[in-house]
Amino acid sequence: MNAYEPDTPAGVPAQLPAADAAPSDVPATTPVGRLAATVERLRHEVRTAQAEAEGRALIELAKGILVERLGCGPAQAARQLAELTEQAQVTPLEFAVDVINQAARDRVAEVTEAFLSVAADPAGPVEESAAVRLRAAESGVLAAHDTQAMADSLLDHALRPLGAVAVAIWSAGSDGSLTLAGSAGFPPGEAARWHYVPPDVATVARRGLTEPDGQWLPSLAGSGLPTIGRREYADGARIAVPAGAGGRIHGVLEIAWDKPEEPLPRPVVRQVEALAELCAHSLESFVPPPGTGPEPGLLPDVVELMDLADGLHDPALVLVPHLDDTGQLVDFRIQHVNSRFLDPAGRPRAVVGGALLLEAYPMAAGDSELFQRVERVYATGEPFRARRMRLTALVDQVPLSAVADISISRHGTSLLLIWRIEDETARLASLLQHAQRLGRIGGFEENLLTGEITWNGQLFSLYGRPPTSPPVALQDLPAHAHPDDAVVLRRFLRTVVHHRRPASAAFRLLRPDGVTRHIRVVAEPVLDTAGQLFGLRGAYQDISAQHWTEVALAATRDQLAHTEQQALERNRLTLQLQHAIMPPAQAPLQVSGLQVAVRYRPAETEHLVGGDWYDAVVLPSGLVLLCVGDVAGHGIEAATSMVVLRNALRGLAVTGAGPAQLLSWLNIVAHHLTGAVTATAVCGLYDGERRTLRWARAGHLPPVLVREADATALPPVKGLLLGAVPEARYEETELQLAAGDTLLMYTDGLIERRDRSVEESVSHLLETARAAPSTLDQQLDRLLTYSRSDTDDDTCIVGIRVA
Repeated sequence: MNAYEPDTPAGVPAQLPAADAAPSDVPATTPVGRLAATVERLRHEVRTAQAEAEGRALIELAKGILVERLGCGPAQAARQLAELTEQAQVTPLEFAVDVINQAARDRVAEVTEAFLSVAADPAGPVEESAAVRLRAAESGVLAAHDTQAMADSLLDHALRPLGAVAVAIWSAGSDGSLTLAGSAGFPPGEAARWHYVPPDVATVARRGLTEPDGQWLPSLAGSGLPTIGRREYADGARIAVPAGAGGRIHGVLEIAWDKPEEPLPRPVVRQVEALAELCAHSLESFVPPPGTGPEPGLLPDVVELMDLADGLHDPALVLVPHLDDTGQLVDFRIQHVNSRFLDPAGRPRAVVGGALLLEAYPMAAGDSELFQRVERVYATGEPFRARRMRLTALVDQVPLSAVADISISRHGTSLLLIWRIEDETARLASLLQHAQRLGRIGGFEENLLTGEITWNGQLFSLYGRPPTSPPVALQDLPAHAHPDDAVVLRRFLRTVVHHRRPASAAFRLLRPDGVTRHIRVVAEPVLDTAGQLFGLRGAYQDISAQHWTEVALAATRDQLAHTEQQALERNRLTLQLQHAIMPPAQAPLQVSGLQVAVRYRPAETEHLVGGDWYDAVVLPSGLVLLCVGDVAGHGIEAATSMVVLRNALRGLAVTGAGPAQLLSWLNIVAHHLTGAVTATAVCGLYDGERRTLRWARAGHLPPVLVREADATALPPVKGLLLGAVPEARYEETELQLAAGDTLLMYTDGLIERRDRSVEESVSHLLETARAAPSTLDQQLDRLLTYSRSDTDDDTCIVGIRVA
C-alpha cells in the first residue's frame, strides 16, 4: 500500500483558471446551466486527475531513490517516506521533491530556492513550495505527449507564481525560421496566426534567439516588436530566452505578463533559463541528434552538402559538430574539403580533411572570432556573412593573415563554410616588384627536367645583362664569380643540388661591364611527390652597400681599438706617476712621543686615477707637517696638479709659517700656477713638546679626534677651497692633545656614498673609529676595511697617536 495516495496531491493546484468557470449569467436550474455545470465538473475532474498523476509520479520517484539509497524494498521505502514526512511536518509531495533535489543535484535543484522570495501569487499566498512547482513542471514536461501539453504544464506549475499569464515555445528551423511548437494562455486564433515566422523577421522571439542572454522587455508597447498576444497583453512585460542543449539552440521560450514589470532578479532569470533548457531537451527529441545511430556514417544532409561544396568555385569546408562525453559542443570536425580549397599553411587537402577545426586552425578562436561565428550559426541557424574578415593561419609557427569574404550557413546538422580570398594579385605583384627594387633582390626558378630558367627583371639588372639575353643557370655561377670565391660556390651548389638542402653564399659577381658587385645568393631544392629533385628556386641580393659599410665599420673598430689602447697606456702612465709620488704604503715616521701612520688606497678602476694626496714630514724646526688634500677631477691633469700642490706645500712649510698662511700661499699656487685647478686640503703643524696641533682647512672635511672610547669630528674652521679665487684668507685653531689621543685626517674617498648624505657617512665613520684596536696601524686598516664608500675614488688617511 502506498504511503500517500490523496485524491488531490498537496501542493498541486486544483483550481481552474477563470476562463474555465461556468458562465455566471446562466441560471443553474435551466438545461443550459445544468450542462455548463456538468462541463465544469468534468474539467475539474480532468485537472484533478492530471495533478494527482504528476504528484504520484514524483512520490514514486522519491520511493525509488530511497530503495536505492537504503537498499530496501518498495514497501519499506514507502513506510520510511511516510515516517520522514511526518517528522518533517510537510506534505508528502514536498518531502518527495526534497528527496529528489538532494539526489539529483541538477540545475533545477541548484536554483529552485530563488522562487521562495519572488513566487507570490498576487491574489494570495503560494500554496506549495517552489521546489514542488519546478519538479511538477519538469514531470509534466517529460510526461507531455506533445509540445502543447508541455506549454500547459510550464504555465500551470512554474510560471503563474511569477505573475506570468502566457507562454510560447518556439522551435528554430535550420534556415533561421521560427515555428510555434506550443503555447498556453494565448487565444487559439492568435496561436494559429503565429504558427510560422519566416527568417529575418524581427520579433521578440527572434531577439531571444540572436541575443546570447535572451531579451527582456519591461513593456511590450515600448519595444515596437510584433509577437504573439500583442493585442491581449500590449502593455505587459515579455522575456525571451534561448532554449539550447549540447551547444545548439533548438528554440526560444517566450513568457508574457499582463502588466509592465521591472527586470526579474538574477536568481529568477536562472529559473527561467533552467525551464528553457528543459524545453530544449524536449524539442531536441523531435529530430535525430547529430552523430547518433549504430554506424557513425554520414547523414543524408551532410552528403548533399558535400556535393554542393564540390560544385562551388570558392574554397569551402563542410563542418559537423563534435560533442564531448557530456553532450556539450567543444569543436567542429572538417568533414569535407572541396577541390578549390587551398590551405594557407601549404598542407594537402587530405591532411586538413577529418581534422578538428581548432586543431587545424588554432588561430580561428583568436582575433577573427571565426570559431565564435561558426558556433553561433550552428546554435541559431541564422546565416552569417562578412566582408573583409581577417583570417590567420600558422605557418612554421609564424602567423600569416589574409583578408576574405566569409559565408557560414547551417544545413540540417552540418555547416558550410565558404571564404573568398580578396583578389589582390595585381596589387601584391606590384608591391613585390617595388620591394625587390628597394632591396635590390632578384628571383629565379629553374626546371632541371626541361632546362627552363625564369628570371625577373631585377635579376637581369643585378647581372648587368639585357633582358633579351639568356639567363645564367645556377650551375654556371662560378664562371661569373671572382676566382677566389670558387670554393665557396662549389660548397653552396653541393649542398643545394646533391644534399637537397637550402643554402646561401656570398660572392663577388664579375659583370660584363667590368663592375664587381658583392652578392648573396639563397636557393632551395624543389622536390616532386616521390622526393626527386626536379627544380631550383631562390634569389640574389646585392649587398655591396652592406659590404662597404662593414669594411668602414671594421676600420672604425680598428681606430677605436687603437684609441682605447692609447687611453689605457695614458692611464697606466698616470697611475705609475701617482704611485711614484704617492706610494700605497709608506715607511713609518720616527717622531719622539708621536706615532704617525698613513694609508693610501688608489681607485679600483685605472681610468679614475684621481688627485688625492697626503704628506707627513718632520720640518727643520722640529714641528711635524700633517696634511691631506684632494684635487678636483681625474686623469693625468689631476695627478700632475696633485704633485705640484704637494711639493709646493712642502717647500712653503720650511718658512715656518702657520697652517693658515701656508694654505693662503697654496691657494695662489693653485690659482695661478696650475692651470686654475681647484682642490680641498687640511693642513696641521704638531708641536711635540707642547702636545698641540695648529690646523686649518680649505673646504676639506675636518679631522676626527679619538679620545678614550669617544670619537668626534673637530669643529670646522672657515676656509675656502684652493684655486677658487686669486686671494683667500684662512682661519686656524689650536687643539691640545693628551697621551693616548688619536687624530685622523682623511679624504672623502673614505666615506662618500651616492645614496647617503655627508652627515650620515661621517656618523658611520665615527662609529667605526670608536672601536679602536690596540695599534694605530690596525685602526687605519679597520677604517679602510669597514668603509662603505661606493664612488671608486682615491682614499688617503693620516693618523697620529700621542704617546
